Amino acid sequence: MAIKIVKTNNPKIQKFETEGFLTQHQSLEFGNIDEAVNAPLVAQLFHFPFVKKVFVSLNFIAIERFDIVAWEEVENDIAAFIETALENGIEIVKPAANKPAPVTVYAESTPNPAVLKFVANKKLVDQSIEFRSIDEATLAPLATALFHLPFVKSVFFDENFVSITKYEVADWNEVTMEVREFIRSYLAEGKPVLKEVKVQPIEETPKDIPTVEILDDVSASIVSILDEYIKPAVASDGGNIQFSSYDPKTKEVQVILQGACSGCPSSTMTLKNGIESLLQEMLVDKVSKVIAING
Repeated sequence: MAIKIVKTNNPKIQKFETEGFLTQHQSLEFGNIDEAVNAPLVAQLFHFPFVKKVFVSLNFIAIERFDIVAWEEVENDIAAFIETALENGIEIVKPAANKPAPVTVYAESTPNPAVLKFVANKKLVDQSIEFRSIDEATLAPLATALFHLPFVKSVFFDENFVSITKYEVADWNEVTMEVREFIRSYLAEGKPVLKEVKVQPIEETPKDIPTVEILDDVSASIVSILDEYIKPAVASDGGNIQFSSYDPKTKEVQVILQGACSGCPSSTMTLKNGIESLLQEMLVDKVSKVIAING
């Protein structure tokens, strides 16, 4: 790779241009050999005592010199050195490793004083899931680990957060930092939130195929309303609401409360003033009341 010597407006800086590309659309500056730890060719240039700074761009290397020499004395030597180094395959700059973004976790309060929401900057699960005990969490390593904290009562996961319900033996002011750092460290180590379950395919005859429950029109409308209007709001508070059943005779709707919603002192008020009123307004004469079941 031929090197062309190009003078610049600064008499202390000389450019050494190449016919090919040296970097991937980068412009880099090195002030000493320590800064060039990941730039082998640049590090070797600093072995010349007159080299003060090295600049690497798309198709040239620019060098700033100390005053101990003039460029006319050394420029041909530098050009030959760079040319030989490139021919021998010495890397100018090592490719940067694709490091994952650092994991961050922050805590948010919820309407339920027993529940705190821990939000991560990465996706945790594909769909919401709750664990009420360590026995239920056999396929959820993170939940299992959290249950080993003596004050953890239940664990609820949604897309990018985990809501933890505590026993009264602990105060959130005393344990929040411990839990936040525990979750952050766990995720930073790349440990799984849920185990992957491999399902073995089986041959089924038509009579073996289970019947899929089909919702009636009102139930389907209730599910749609909950998904569109209710779930986003309760998710922001660290909880979830799932449709359970609808009785067309009594017009009663049963929903399951999860996460921060479960056992929350304000849940009843929220249901009466929010969900129940919304369903009655949108499904006229179809809903008499809403009954909440703690998950």
